[in-house]
Amino acid sequence: MRVFHTDQFDIPLPEGHRFPLAKYRMLRERLLATSAVAPAALGVPEAASDRQLALAHTPAYVDGSTTGTLGGPAMRRIGFPWSPQLVERSRRSVGGTIAAGAEALRSGVSVTLSGGTHHASADRGEGYCVFNDVAVAIRVLQRRARVRTAVVIDCDVHQGNGTAEIFREDPSVVTVDLYGERNFPFEKVPGTLNVPLPDGTGDGEYLEHLEAALRRVPLPADADLVFYLAGADPYEGDRLGRLALTKDGLATRDRLVFAHCRAAGLPVAVTMAGGYAADIADTVEIQARTVAEAARLASV
Repeated sequence: MRVFHTDQFDIPLPEGHRFPLAKYRMLRERLLATSAVAPAALGVPEAASDRQLALAHTPAYVDGSTTGTLGGPAMRRIGFPWSPQLVERSRRSVGGTIAAGAEALRSGVSVTLSGGTHHASADRGEGYCVFNDVAVAIRVLQRRARVRTAVVIDCDVHQGNGTAEIFREDPSVVTVDLYGERNFPFEKVPGTLNVPLPDGTGDGEYLEHLEAALRRVPLPADADLVFYLAGADPYEGDRLGRLALTKDGLATRDRLVFAHCRAAGLPVAVTMAGGYAADIADTVEIQARTVAEAARLASV
């Protein structure tokens, strides 16, 4: 199973910034230390080009993001200070999801250790999301005639409002989204199947909703590929989550999604999406288990 990583493209953050940037490096190091991923299976993706980004974003937004001319309010909405390193990292994150999607089409399953930046819309970023990696990857693969119809299964605790907005009028993309009803973003966007969950939702209730959603999702007969956003932030110890899943519950979630994809005969590209546990090691452990479950799928 091929795994793509971008943690070497660091970005400068102000002292005390709440985004857990170190989780990406720690995750790659853990996977190597536990032999969950062989060094030869790791790959560094190419950066997404302006032309690729403009398949899902407006040219004006791509230009403003890459040149640093968006302005203060727009950057505050994103949550990161602008820098050339931010542009490179964001491009590489999108490139990792494009690469994971292409590899999943070839081999059945692939993982990127970043991605899941689902709050970015066509003309703006927000919530630590500069570009919408999954939306760009779908458009790139459609442009290459590798994909006609794609499915997005979003299990990050926050609704993928940007993804839903980009594909709002597009029947070639099916979105299934489980998220905290009272969590960010506070203005939700309709998708194919939205599943809002109350604060404090634990393993049993969450998994029931997930199984029901996976049974109800109208998978198109011509679907080619699933993108799975395996957020670690539904975890009970997440600072921004407000749900109450255990680590075992999250691993079961992953197995359910992968089993559904396998039963439907669909390849799956996995992104890590969010994770903000009070102890960053908890986020890393959850995401390492997601990668391990993907590796089991690859071995079937």
